[in-house]
Amino acid sequence: MTYIGPVTTEINKRLEKAFSPSKLIVDNQSEQHAGHAGYTDGESHFHVTIVADVFKDMSRVQKQRMVMAELKDLMPLPIHALAMSVEGE
Repeated sequence: MTYIGPVTTEINKRLEKAFSPSKLIVDNQSEQHAGHAGYTDGESHFHVTIVADVFKDMSRVQKQRMVMAELKDLMPLPIHALAMSVEGE
C-alpha cells in the first residue's frame, strides 16, 4: 500500500486549489527508491497525474512549469523527484 503522509497531502491540497482538476492522482513512489539518493522518510519521490481545463492548448513545458510553480518551495526537499503527466480538457 502506498504511504499517504503530510507531503502527499500537501501536494494534493495545493494542486486542487490552484487548478480545480477533474482528475488528480498523487502517487508516492518513494518506496521504489529506498536506499537511493534523496530518499527521505517515505515521501520523497512522486508521480502526479493531473487533468484540468486550464491546461488546454498549452505546451507540455507550459503545463509542467505551472505545476512546478505551485510546488517549488517543496523542492529539493521534501520532494526529491517529481514526474508528471499534465493534460488539458
